[in-house]
Amino acid sequence: MPLVKQGRITTDLFVHIADGTELPGDGSILVPASRFLEDPEVLLKRAGKLGVIWPNNRDLDDLVPYLGRLAAVALVFPSFRDGRAYSQARLLRERHGYDGELRATGQVLRDQFVFMSRAGFDAFEVRKDFDADAFAATMKSYSVFYQPTGDGRVTALHRRMQLRHSESAGQ
Repeated sequence: MPLVKQGRITTDLFVHIADGTELPGDGSILVPASRFLEDPEVLLKRAGKLGVIWPNNRDLDDLVPYLGRLAAVALVFPSFRDGRAYSQARLLRERHGYDGELRATGQVLRDQFVFMSRAGFDAFEVRKDFDADAFAATMKSYSVFYQPTGDGRVTALHRRMQLRHSESAGQ
């Protein structure tokens, strides 16, 4: 499955490891939450970066103690109608200060790229290569947002306030 980062398809450095599969000695891996929680310290001590595939129906409190040691968290969209991973993303970025890769996986549809990005996702597992081009075009289409989120963009209100402040300071 292609991985989109910074608006283009990139090489996925993480190897998906299923439950019961032998771990490679080193290298970057993504493991399911169930496998991670069996013995997180063993996984965190191995050579290479570690990421966790976290389902949207699992409590983030189980993951929070390890966030500073994880290179990636992949949040799952099992259906395009199920938006719980949006809430998880915002909680990870805004409440828990997670600054590693936050990946959207599962039913990642291009008409939701902007919303996913605004929620804090910075990597997207897409089904088709041409979705990367659609992602880049979509992200360029929007430059101003009304809702504040943790993506660092200034909202329309704050832009207006900055403009008014600079205008009044210049008078």
